[in-house]
Amino acid sequence: MNEDIQFIIDTAKEAMEAAVKHLEKQLVNIRAGKASPAMLGSVMVDYYGSQTPLNQVANVNTPDGRTISVQPWEKSMLQEIERGIMLANLGFNPMNNGEMIIINVPPLTEERRKNLAKQAKAETEDAKVGVRNARKDAMNEIKKTDASEDLQNNAEIDIQSLTDSYVKKIDDILDVKEKEIMTV
Repeated sequence: MNEDIQFIIDTAKEAMEAAVKHLEKQLVNIRAGKASPAMLGSVMVDYYGSQTPLNQVANVNTPDGRTISVQPWEKSMLQEIERGIMLANLGFNPMNNGEMIIINVPPLTEERRKNLAKQAKAETEDAKVGVRNARKDAMNEIKKTDASEDLQNNAEIDIQSLTDSYVKKIDDILDVKEKEIMTV
């Protein structure tokens, strides 16, 4: 196979892989009823004048499926961490017991579950658009090469099968996330 065409296919594959990785990162932020340290991933804390991610100033754990505990490395940070969690507007009510911050994750209502499932679907659609854009770019690049028509056609078939496999992977990821969200 022509080196240019192989490069185009590899580039498309990398772009599709990046779309899937981005989707997985976005879906971690969609709450599925079970407590997870990732739920506080977006929380920033004022650490001596600079905005710092929560996980760099405290230990974030989940002692059980309904609780998140935040143990600061410096007790003086308790108030700042509590404020950071409130400012992140995640719908949590942090409780400060003087030693650590405890967050009870409320069970999701049916309506909230459906909204989260819709949000997950929207994220997967974005990922599919990313995959399709990678396919379109690759197809356009293949047409520009000076490879024979047969090589170009074979490369286009390869790109399409790559696209199909990544779209299936995205659908599978969505199925797992929807089950997770809808499970009470």
